[in-house]
Amino acid sequence: LQILVTILNENDNSPVFPQPNITRQIPEDTEVDTVIVAREEVTATDADLDTIYYELTTTVQNTDGYFAIRGVNNPEIYLQTALDYDKFNSTTLLLYARDRPVTSSEPTNTATATITITIKQSDTRAPWFLPCTQLHNDGSVCISSPYSGRVNISEMSTDPLLLEPGPIYAVDPDYTISDRIMYRIVGGNTNEVFSVDADTGNLTMNKIVTSPDSFLLQVMATQVSNVRKYSVATVEIKVITKSNFPPYFEKGVYNGTVFVGLPQRSFVYQAGDPSTPLVITAMDQDFPDV
Repeated sequence: LQILVTILNENDNSPVFPQPNITRQIPEDTEVDTVIVAREEVTATDADLDTIYYELTTTVQNTDGYFAIRGVNNPEIYLQTALDYDKFNSTTLLLYARDRPVTSSEPTNTATATITITIKQSDTRAPWFLPCTQLHNDGSVCISSPYSGRVNISEMSTDPLLLEPGPIYAVDPDYTISDRIMYRIVGGNTNEVFSVDADTGNLTMNKIVTSPDSFLLQVMATQVSNVRKYSVATVEIKVITKSNFPPYFEKGVYNGTVFVGLPQRSFVYQAGDPSTPLVITAMDQDFPDV
């Protein structure tokens, strides 16, 4: 008597990852579709020789959608969305390997691999002149106002010029890199009247100004290690006549008369002379002809 015995394979083994914990450090400017973890590093094996089904999730809030796997049966992890260091600089992914589809009603064995990803900030932004106003909550864009200052005509100042809203100053917004900034004037410096300190940004005079014309300087801030990362700010310098005397009123007290019932913007008249509008005048010895 011949007896044929067939042994049926029972699903009694869980998938096994070659590395249950993987760490990666990637630059912020990594191109979309770049492979982060190769397929062979995260391909699980199953002693039961079942087909493995994969699923990738993230444990860090607001980092979903940046990384993905190629397919339900291909666990290669790649970058799906461009990174931004200011939004997040690390995340933890969980890769699940199942020996049955997620929708299956059969008993399923599951293995989990943890992938920790750290993002390294890249030199992606040009210098910011300060102070500046951020346009978005993520700090990606910061707009500065023009600088302004004054010099006296026919007078040489040896000290750095006082500017509004503050001295010329720029920073590298990629703060973990914090590259050194250098300054130079690239436009508007007629007759080379002004110079800027390359390291500090202090603006000084090289010679006196003999005409009342204003200057509209263009000052460029450049990163030392990457000259292609630069910004340009406008500095308006007004040339004025030096003021030695404060203005003064011709009279210490002015008396006027108004009439009941007059509409808004009606004249106030001189007290005792209801036909002559009241005029308040001030004088300045610096401008005797004005």
